[in-house]
Amino acid sequence: MPRMAQSSVSLPGFASPGVGFEQPFEMLEACHERVQRSLALLQRLVDHVDRNGHDADSRSAARDVLRYFDIAGPHHHEDEERHVFPPLQQHADALVRDAVVQLQADHVQMHDQWQRLRAVLLAWRDAEPAPAITDADRTLVRDFVAAYQRHIPLEESVVYPAARPLFSPAELERIGTEMAQRRRG
Repeated sequence: MPRMAQSSVSLPGFASPGVGFEQPFEMLEACHERVQRSLALLQRLVDHVDRNGHDADSRSAARDVLRYFDIAGPHHHEDEERHVFPPLQQHADALVRDAVVQLQADHVQMHDQWQRLRAVLLAWRDAEPAPAITDADRTLVRDFVAAYQRHIPLEESVVYPAARPLFSPAELERIGTEMAQRRRG
């Protein structure tokens, strides 16, 4: 059986990002890279099941996608909601304010999409036999991936550049410390 690349299924860099919490914006961007790898794994999972059916590799991939979006994804959104978005809500640039409103709405939408997709992935990981992929499942995967593909560029091209200069080195250190503590707690 052909092996799913990067699966069986660990994600390179999943456990150890190239930057630390002392650089909060770089950490947020590194998280985006891991989001992209997890989304690619999700898409490869669907392709794999289409070709080979559910097997140990597909269950392992489902487990990895679940782990990422159950743990790291919510932390990432919380970091942005707590630290990045609030100082921008009164920003002089309407484009920035509108982007923040859009990103906050995206977080709600992606959370709702994830709850539905999570149920599907749990069945793919745990059910014996695992259920076939339905058209509704494919749509859910496609919509979840598309939501992030719209979301991440807006953060990286508009919101992060507008937010970075608003923080002193001491504030960045405080934010990084809070981000790290939330993950330990």
